[in-house]
Amino acid sequence: MTVKRILIIAPSVLILFLVQSYFWVPTYEEQTRGNPHRLSEFINASIGDASLLNPILAADSSSSDIANRVFEGLIDYDEELRFRGRVAESWHLTEEAYFYLNDRAEVPGTGTASAERIRDIILQAREETVGHSGLRATLARITDVTVLPAARYSVETAAPPEHSEQGSASLTVSVNAPPRIKLELDTVDQHLFANLEHLLGEEYFRSFDALSHLTTSEPVPEAFLRPIAEEILPRTEHNPVIVFNLRPGVLFHDGRALDAHDVKFTYHAIMDPANLSPRTADYEPVKSVEVIDPLTVRIVYKRLHSPAVGSWAIGILPSHLLDDEALRKEAVRRGIDPGSFSMRRSGFNRSPVGSGPFRFREWKSDRYILLDRFDGYWEGPPAYKRYSYRIIPDLLTQEMEFYAGTIDSYGVQPHQVERLSADPRFQSFSGTAFGYTYIGYNMRREPFDDVRVRRALGMAIDKRKIIDYVLFGQGELITGPFAKQTGFYDHSIEPLPYDPEGALALLEEAGWRRGPGGWLERDGKRLQFTLITNSGNDLRKAVLAIAQDSWRRIGIDVRTDLLEWSVFLQERINKLAFDACVLGWSMGIDPDLYQIWHSSQANRHQLNFVGFSNAEADELILKIRREYDRETQEAYSHELHRIIAAEQPYTFLYVGKWTAVLDRRIVIVEHDEQGRASYRRITPTRTGNYAFHFNRWIKLSEAPEFAAE
Repeated sequence: MTVKRILIIAPSVLILFLVQSYFWVPTYEEQTRGNPHRLSEFINASIGDASLLNPILAADSSSSDIANRVFEGLIDYDEELRFRGRVAESWHLTEEAYFYLNDRAEVPGTGTASAERIRDIILQAREETVGHSGLRATLARITDVTVLPAARYSVETAAPPEHSEQGSASLTVSVNAPPRIKLELDTVDQHLFANLEHLLGEEYFRSFDALSHLTTSEPVPEAFLRPIAEEILPRTEHNPVIVFNLRPGVLFHDGRALDAHDVKFTYHAIMDPANLSPRTADYEPVKSVEVIDPLTVRIVYKRLHSPAVGSWAIGILPSHLLDDEALRKEAVRRGIDPGSFSMRRSGFNRSPVGSGPFRFREWKSDRYILLDRFDGYWEGPPAYKRYSYRIIPDLLTQEMEFYAGTIDSYGVQPHQVERLSADPRFQSFSGTAFGYTYIGYNMRREPFDDVRVRRALGMAIDKRKIIDYVLFGQGELITGPFAKQTGFYDHSIEPLPYDPEGALALLEEAGWRRGPGGWLERDGKRLQFTLITNSGNDLRKAVLAIAQDSWRRIGIDVRTDLLEWSVFLQERINKLAFDACVLGWSMGIDPDLYQIWHSSQANRHQLNFVGFSNAEADELILKIRREYDRETQEAYSHELHRIIAAEQPYTFLYVGKWTAVLDRRIVIVEHDEQGRASYRRITPTRTGNYAFHFNRWIKLSEAPEFAAE
């Protein structure tokens, strides 16, 4: 029964319907009276079903919600937003760095020097007091310096186009590599080489000519060969290294021990092109993953990558259930050609096995997903014995079931905040969301390839009206892609003004003028497109209607479509088959936006589905990923924010204020050494995460009395 059907029923019938719907399900008291196990079951609700329960493949919130309970990563964040160990007991971040001997450069006070002499200069400087503070700090981080001998080898590379036309598709490059100096550091030092210039001379690294160490099997233009030379013989190289020490005794739900081989397997599964993992961009900077022993894994990066540690919060997969041999057997068993079978097609995605606090039990599509607590969980089993995830697309139905006690939490709608927050039966939690709602434009299609059109579309919508009348004031304007609570968001950027006349002027500048029927036209073609979003979200549905009305008022023929979540995501967004869409992003505290905004991530099943492409933005995104200094990261982020705000690939609408309510009988349980239980109220973390201690939640038959705080 949809909201629309209810609204057209006569009032007396409506009251009867609501009373009947209330009693279609037993009340909480009736449930617990007949089934005491209800106290140990947490029931959540979602408007949309999951798509697949695999952490390296999931790209929607429902799938991620379940995967995060079934799987465990190496690390996550604690209540103070610091990294804490999960599968990993501890970790250590170091660096290996390299540079080639530049036998043409003069070292101050020495002249040209051999590799051994360069090594000795660095080691000697470590023992002395040098004047430059940055150099002193760098020298203090260096733990060892070694010389790698010169080497001769050859590589094959693609020939220039003119050679390919003459039948020579490849080119042999002979390399005469000079000695290389290897530096080992006890932490990452992004300013390493800039500081060493104060010791070796400011031109030592910059003047190294990789091209002079290469010869080719046939003459080729220098402009073609130089970038190849710099890739083969980079003048300097940073290789951050993370060594994770895994926690002994971590088990997968089938009883198999999780070890370093599973970590390595998870990495390779993400990078396997056949799997189409949306997480590939997070792990592309990895150079190698090495198993030192079953409980130690060493991960080396190709370059500076500041989000490195945080990326290992990804759930670890069981290699014994998903490796090549396991997938081959599954394909044969199901009568599928093993050559065309990948992890994305595996039944594992609907019946996963992880190492998290809950183990998978059952999934009925569009109805529910059931999880049971995992008694072998390394941190101790959760207090709840079962986690149920019901699919209830209609928010009114969710609300009524919450009142009846057949679901345990409810995401309050803006118009309900004041009433439900004051209801003594509930405990409520609220805050500003880490994320935003937006209208995204498929920039591969006309007219969205024109920034004037995108700006005009944004100017035609009164976003404050959405906040006032759709969100009931429970939101704020937002102008860019970073979480508003962080320093990465640039608060100096003004939102697009609500200016329909200005929007029309921009559209006229882009060639769109009113035709005889009142619609905007160009070259006899009407400005017409379809705006889509997922069904079951009344806020997005309202935004859809407001945007359509706003654009039609200035002569744009906009059609709208509401699609069931899985169809919306898999058939339209993932396949790039849309004009414009209303969606939202949930953000983290990290400023790395590579997956969402870098131009390389604009293919099918990737997250830059609007097709944003800007060379300056790409460079800033990479700088942010390689920057370890917070202030510099913020400065780069502000530049990126300004570019995206100017280009308007999205019309940034608002960041919502969220409120969630729980029954007051849900508390955190703690046990002392004698096993005696005590209870305390649920309190959110700094980021507003009230479910941080979910594994210790339990529902009591009566709400306890807590002292005033």
